[in-house]
Amino acid sequence: MTVPERPTHILVVDDEEQIRRALKSILSTRGYVLDMAATGQEALLKAIDTPPDLVVLDLALPDRSGIEVCRELRTWMSAPILVLSVRANEADKIEALDEGADDYLTKPFSAGELLARIRALLRRAAALTSPPPVITSGDLEIDIARRRVKRAGEEIALTPTEFDILAHLARNAGLVVTQKMILQAVWGPEWVEDAQTLRVHVSNLRKKIEPHPGGPRYIITEPGVGFRFAAAEPSDS
Repeated sequence: MTVPERPTHILVVDDEEQIRRALKSILSTRGYVLDMAATGQEALLKAIDTPPDLVVLDLALPDRSGIEVCRELRTWMSAPILVLSVRANEADKIEALDEGADDYLTKPFSAGELLARIRALLRRAAALTSPPPVITSGDLEIDIARRRVKRAGEEIALTPTEFDILAHLARNAGLVVTQKMILQAVWGPEWVEDAQTLRVHVSNLRKKIEPHPGGPRYIITEPGVGFRFAAAEPSDS
């Protein structure tokens, strides 16, 4: 039996009843499930109670500015925010985008453009927030959520630091990741010059995951730059 797809939940924040009615007519007929808020405080409470997949946010609210609402939402929420405002000047757009908005559409607006922007934001959000739960290369399997690594079906015990290094490289499979990027991601900015520490951990990691640590298959050294996780097992030919 196929599990039905969860409907997309959109939080609409606007103090104008006419705009709320118009948005409800446009969005609900396309299958979106809506929550409506007329004030910033109401919007924040509704977002906490039922985290939305996307927020449509006006800037002119009666109790606080939409910029403040955007800033507050961004302290914990990663869902896209589409600002929908009568303000068309560049400074307002820049401020909204700098404070965490993902897109900006001015009133009056067309239903077609609004829907197209919503679809684009939701596609990008899905690509960012739905990574594969398990990354594989050859017979190596990395379960990011469970922090488990297997090779040929056998679980490998890694230290937390070793797993963090491997996971960071695997998330960027096929790309060269510099030593400083890895050090900052795993240890923090104060460690970015400690290349020796990274080399020791990578050496230990290779001993555990590589069939032949002297000729690594998974973690490839890029001399003078950093490392690269092999996106797929190299061909023997």
